[in-house]
Amino acid sequence: MDPIRKALQDLAASQRGLETGRTLSFEDFLAQLRWRPDRLIRNVHQVFHDMVRAHVGHGHDEYPDDPESINFIAYDFSSLLVEDTDQPFFADRIFANRLMNVIESFRGGAQQNKIYLFNGPPGSGKSIFLNNLLQRFQEYANSPDGIRYETVWRLDRARLGDDGGHTASEQLARLLGEKRTAKLLQDLGAGQRSAPGASYIEVPCPSHDNPIVMIPRDQRAAILDALFASDEFKWNLSTGKQYDWVFSAEPCTICSSLYRALLRKLDDPDAVFSMIFARPYQVNRRLGEGISVYNPGDLRSRQPAQTNLELQRRLDELLPAGSRVRYIYSRYARTNNGIYALMDLKGHNKDRLFELHNIISEGVHKVEEIEESVQSLFLGVMNPEDEQNIGGFQSLKDRIEFIHINYVLESPTEVAIYANTFGRHIHENFLPRVLENFARVIISSRLNENSPALRDWIGDPRKYMLYCDENLHLLKMAMYTGVIPDWLDEEDRKRLTAKRRRQIIAEAENEGSSGFSGRDAIDIFQDLYGAHVREGQLITMDSLVNFFTKVRPELSEKVPKGFLDALRNMYNYQTLQEVKESLFYYNEQQIARDLQNYLFALNFELGTSARCTYTGDKLEITEAFLDGIEDRLLGQEISDERRREFRAETQRVYTSRTLTQEIMLDGKDITDTELYAALRERYVFHLKEKVLEPFLKNINFRRALKDLGSDDFKTYDSKIRTDVRFLITNLCDRFGYNEQSAREVCLYVIDHNLAEEFAG
Repeated sequence: MDPIRKALQDLAASQRGLETGRTLSFEDFLAQLRWRPDRLIRNVHQVFHDMVRAHVGHGHDEYPDDPESINFIAYDFSSLLVEDTDQPFFADRIFANRLMNVIESFRGGAQQNKIYLFNGPPGSGKSIFLNNLLQRFQEYANSPDGIRYETVWRLDRARLGDDGGHTASEQLARLLGEKRTAKLLQDLGAGQRSAPGASYIEVPCPSHDNPIVMIPRDQRAAILDALFASDEFKWNLSTGKQYDWVFSAEPCTICSSLYRALLRKLDDPDAVFSMIFARPYQVNRRLGEGISVYNPGDLRSRQPAQTNLELQRRLDELLPAGSRVRYIYSRYARTNNGIYALMDLKGHNKDRLFELHNIISEGVHKVEEIEESVQSLFLGVMNPEDEQNIGGFQSLKDRIEFIHINYVLESPTEVAIYANTFGRHIHENFLPRVLENFARVIISSRLNENSPALRDWIGDPRKYMLYCDENLHLLKMAMYTGVIPDWLDEEDRKRLTAKRRRQIIAEAENEGSSGFSGRDAIDIFQDLYGAHVREGQLITMDSLVNFFTKVRPELSEKVPKGFLDALRNMYNYQTLQEVKESLFYYNEQQIARDLQNYLFALNFELGTSARCTYTGDKLEITEAFLDGIEDRLLGQEISDERRREFRAETQRVYTSRTLTQEIMLDGKDITDTELYAALRERYVFHLKEKVLEPFLKNINFRRALKDLGSDDFKTYDSKIRTDVRFLITNLCDRFGYNEQSAREVCLYVIDHNLAEEFAG
């Protein structure tokens, strides 16, 4: 086959089926309506709600069974705002919940009296967000899931008594030919689909009215009642507020005039409805159909009223005198049941906003002497300084719902922005958690210095100095991601009520509007990345702190005082725990033997001998025997008085509960009891605290770490090689390191003497 012909055939095949449906008669439309009413009876707000839910879903709550949950949901916005877009928009959890609360209100359908303005500081991605949202709406509205139908009239020429005389278009057809005439009329904006000589004249509704509103309003309830069976949808239709518009909406002036004129001429409602058809409402932003977006520099139209002279002439010829149908409409008609959007409220968009005031208030727009109904979704974006353009117009501000788009306030989303900008491979150039810590530094500049909600909850932040900063910014960042840190003590966890959680999240409304912008963060990251990424080297916590304090010291002026030190302290402590955890070998058998022998021995006098009923070991119960195990339970620095108190309390619990209730009554093994579990936790903790000591004293251990992977590593004794491999393997398996980063972090712990820094 000719390659050109083959290519054309493939192109044609790819375009088939792109239309979401064919034009239906009114009767066929009612049949479709009866089959899937929940799809075909939707206004633009409800379609918008369904579109967002289709992409986002219902999210998930990490604490669904928590009685103090505030329904702060983790939503995945990647399908809605990231995938297959020219410029992705990454929504943090704060904004995602804020937006979804507004979207959920759209489900009710009665939202026509507002304009929704997304306001936020420059560099927060407002325009990108709205463009991506409109792209998704267009895709959804033109898909089978988002299909809606609009009214189109097909006026039967023969039935209306057209004598076949030659109209102006038919005279053109004789002179130019039908194809050239149709092309000419299309270029002139004729708007009629029927070619010259067709048996009908097609008159589209410029306001995209749902065909259901062509039924006279006083008859609509009875018709719908007869149409639907007594099921859940019918109940919702008759009682739900979301369907009020179905019974109250009026057709546009063109459709209502046509209905009256045809009824007057034909005196047959059935004949009139036979000329009403339904076709898919195709949304096209570029053509201004269903979506119109205006930028501040776009000039306002000098022709507020639009018409179609050729179609108007044919209507005048077809319908009797005194029943004139004026085919006139405004630019708002083209986005009726669609979206009208303003990008920034300055320039000409300021005037457009004021013009929308009456439309939003009353739902109508005057086109010459005609009142045109406008039921659109009005959206816009604005910078904080633009608010002065609507100052002094309280009635207008009352019609505006502001939705804040501030700078990102959670580290995972901030990191996702860097990965999207510079590539996913950037993670490979950082030690684990260092990239996230860079994001935390950026976010710290966007938070208020003081948090009344956190101060009221936590009180003295110094008790969490290993995990948090003095201003509790690190705690707030965790809360903004929906995570309740596991390092909180039991008392504070109990005091985290739903009211407190709401107060903490509510503080985000006044944060994220200052500090490093999104654009600033990208530039700062580029400087850090370019300055420190070298072949075979990783960006460490030292690199990060050095960058903000020495390479770009002016940046630290926006970072809260003491935050960098607290962040490094938290990183060091967490890293030390990971290394200890990875180096510690749990000899469960020895731990179990020691604890069972200890619990048994507490019931005997010092200086006696006894055979343990749990392990079978013969025990010499001396002070040295008990001290040896207590050193692992309490630490070696414990006082003699504390040892006696601990022994007495442990022996009391053992005899009053563990032995008599859990073992004798419940039949539990001693290793399954609560007391054993508590002692084991203490034992492991203190063992782990000392796990690094023998390795820190062995200079060959550090050298072996550096030589790992080289031939020199083979020169070390087998014990050191085994310990090094054990440590590196566990870091990789348990904490997501690779061999290079695991080795680097071990050297970091040793060289910074972190074990001694956090001793005790």
